[in-house]
Amino acid sequence: MNPALLNPELATFSRILVLVALTIYVIAFLVLATSLSNRARATQKDQTASALRIENIGLILAGLATVVHFAGVLTRGIAANRVPWANMYEFSISGAFVVSAIYLLALFFKDIRFIATFVIGFVVLVIGSANTLFYVQVESLMPALQDYWLVIHVSVAILGTAFFTIAAAVAALLIAKSGKSKSKLLKVFPDVEKLEKLSYQFNVIGFILWTFTLIAGAIWADKAWHRFWGWDTKEVWTFIIWTIYAAYLHATTTRGWEGKKAAWLTLIGFSAVIFNFTIVNLFFKGLHVYSGL
Repeated sequence: MNPALLNPELATFSRILVLVALTIYVIAFLVLATSLSNRARATQKDQTASALRIENIGLILAGLATVVHFAGVLTRGIAANRVPWANMYEFSISGAFVVSAIYLLALFFKDIRFIATFVIGFVVLVIGSANTLFYVQVESLMPALQDYWLVIHVSVAILGTAFFTIAAAVAALLIAKSGKSKSKLLKVFPDVEKLEKLSYQFNVIGFILWTFTLIAGAIWADKAWHRFWGWDTKEVWTFIIWTIYAAYLHATTTRGWEGKKAAWLTLIGFSAVIFNFTIVNLFFKGLHVYSGL
């Protein structure tokens, strides 16, 4: 790609928008955490209603942050004259946006307000890491990435990761809820059966998307490097993640795994996703390692 097509000034503006979104996310996180704490301590109906009103404010702020966040991702793409998924910074801000957007959209279909604090907290962590650890100047794509399969492969991977993230948040609550702790905070969350069902539903969608990620990656690899599979580090870890979630689905549907065992397997799978994005990108060599650092 011609470097003359890059727009560093717009890229700087994009980063400002992302930082503004981060600031609003932080405020939303604090408001949601306050609401959660108030609900745990509430002893009367009016106190619970007040906590719910605070929660609504937090969700509205999260929605506002997501809109600003989208503008930041969009302007980064325009500044680069391509999709903004070429390095860890761009993948981080894009992935965090999709996590937030998918979560807020899911609220219209599922009662998952109870994990708002955790999801928005995760988004804050990802954007904060992106801006402090992963930020790089806008650059042209390397030849192997200049293909429409980048859009297909990476967009589906980001969507799959978003669903795995929400499933992991629910699974973590399930484990806490199944323990012996008598914390009032845990009483705010739904029962174990509902948490298990929700985690499973998000994992199923994530697994379908990850399966397509694996297939699309193989097709793209054949087009770019004339082989479907080459035991590249990223390829191996993508398959490991697929295997873990396949094992989860097999264990829950045919082996009767439920409760904490299934939840722990979900967290193992999500840990593999995080490892694949961070450790593999930063410390391993390979054709798929595009950290940009």
